[in-house]
Amino acid sequence: MTRGKTTIVTGKNLILSIILNVLITTAQIIGGLISGSLSLLSDALHNFTDVISLVISYVAHYLTGKKASHHMTFGYKRAEIIAAFINAITLVVIAIFLIIEALQRFSDPKIIDSNLVIWLSVIGILANGFSVLLLKKDAKRNLNMKSAYLHLFTDMLASVAVLLGGFLMKFFDWFWIDSVLTFLIAVYLIFVGWNLLRSSTKMLMLFTPEHIDIKEIVREVHKLPKVGKLHHIHVWYLNDDELHLEAHLDFRENIDLESFNIILECIEEVLHEKFGINHITIQPEYNKIDPKDTIVQD
Repeated sequence: MTRGKTTIVTGKNLILSIILNVLITTAQIIGGLISGSLSLLSDALHNFTDVISLVISYVAHYLTGKKASHHMTFGYKRAEIIAAFINAITLVVIAIFLIIEALQRFSDPKIIDSNLVIWLSVIGILANGFSVLLLKKDAKRNLNMKSAYLHLFTDMLASVAVLLGGFLMKFFDWFWIDSVLTFLIAVYLIFVGWNLLRSSTKMLMLFTPEHIDIKEIVREVHKLPKVGKLHHIHVWYLNDDELHLEAHLDFRENIDLESFNIILECIEEVLHEKFGINHITIQPEYNKIDPKDTIVQD
């Protein structure tokens, strides 16, 4: 049985963010090549990954809304988790590439057109900042939107760093700061990308959510009358909205189906209110010979 409301997330803001980032990326690539700034090019490269990630996020969001069928009984509900996983990987890969480039450039700093760097970084801050505001609300309740939001937010911070570097190069001729900022941006990308990669991987692997205590679930169910042992338990997120539980439940006596339905309703209410589980499947058993461990390897 499924309980609770489904989170409604709009894809219109993603489309607008995609358009803004295409424009930013084009301007920064041209500006980076003209000015010779590696940090500006790194920011442009990150913006390019933003475009890709936003497109992936939008496609995943669209697929998630498609209805289930006989061939796809869950529909495309896990598409957004896959999108978040892909976006996280791109963040980490791009960051590693930037670190290598920054280390190579640090030993041989180039003279850079700081004025162009400053103006383009300001444009990047404004455009990415607007995109961040567009996605901030949806990012709080959807992992896919969060992955897109993090791409944009980190790129806004990167543009702030590039702007700072532009001023330092303009007024102090510290051209080596370009490589330092690139390195710092990349390290931050790895930190953000790794956390997102870890979260999406756990969902894809059907790991028990961190806030769920299996033993506490068992204790709560065992408080109900006529209930024997709850075992063979699985708890996982299908997507950001649906937390599933399936388990076997022994009964102390051979109850009828009407009695089982009453107990099942009690279980659903308890697990939904205390643990947020909104889809519950219970297999009733009486004197059945099978493993009675809480967790059983299928």
